[in-house]
Amino acid sequence: MFSITVRDHIMIAHSFRGEVFGPAQRLHGATFLVDATFRREQLDDDNIVVDIGLATQELGAVVSELNYRNLDNEPDFAGINTSTEFLAKVIADRLGERIEKGALGEGAKGLAGLTVTLHESHVAWASYERAL
Repeated sequence: MFSITVRDHIMIAHSFRGEVFGPAQRLHGATFLVDATFRREQLDDDNIVVDIGLATQELGAVVSELNYRNLDNEPDFAGINTSTEFLAKVIADRLGERIEKGALGEGAKGLAGLTVTLHESHVAWASYERAL
């Protein structure tokens, strides 16, 4: 399996409900490095997984929808704990929708999967992997 990864970052604010979250139940900020890894079994006709420039552009577009937002105030997330794991899935699904609509070009039709990883620190991160 071949893969490429592109990276961006987001800065958000949010709070959690539930004793398991301790002090994170209060409003707090988080900065995440966001990696999107695109996979395919065979390289395309240009011998690439996908156009890195387009992949970077589309990841940037997806994360810009979340950047500098208080997620507690976003209608899409009403009543939801926006954990690192949950946000990885949101970003992967939104990126997957863009891929399905052709945003990464014809060559992206051969992609097998996508993994989005949010790094919340140098020692902790969460990922969501999905088929395309």
